[in-house]
Amino acid sequence: MKDKNLEQATFAGGCFWCMVKPFDEQPGIHQVVSGYSGGHVKNPTYEEVCTGKTGHYEVVQITFDPEVFPYEELLALYWPQTDPTDEGGQFFDRGPQYRTAIFYHNDRQKAMAEQSKLDLEKSGRFNKPIVTQILPAATFYPAEAYHQHFYKKNPDRYKEERAESGRNQFIQKNW
Repeated sequence: MKDKNLEQATFAGGCFWCMVKPFDEQPGIHQVVSGYSGGHVKNPTYEEVCTGKTGHYEVVQITFDPEVFPYEELLALYWPQTDPTDEGGQFFDRGPQYRTAIFYHNDRQKAMAEQSKLDLEKSGRFNKPIVTQILPAATFYPAEAYHQHFYKKNPDRYKEERAESGRNQFIQKNW
């Protein structure tokens, strides 16, 4: 990163197609990149990650200005995009690559992520345990170009995916 004031945040929330738009057009967000993180295969492809055998999560890596859009606000925006009680994936996307996780890039992010998870647990919003993992940031591999900003390139398919996956209904009911 050229600008020393910018930071990165990395979130896994199921299909990365659905995780870009909520962050993409917020003030202070400089970039949202779909990709893979947390696995053991170098330079994984989408096809490899889809097998669930590489250990990677589908993630979005967000470059942001914390003076304009603080990390706490990113966390507040992250949680309602997910079902944090589902350890088998997200909505109709099943498998380890679709699990939820917050990958922290420094001790401050780790502390804020842990506190936000604790606050969610204490809120009583869900009657099942919050299973979203909080993990140290790992090597990030950008996804193939056709995955980047999918919601802009394929707006009709994006809307279909969100509706058919159950994500929209879950968010509306639970958040």
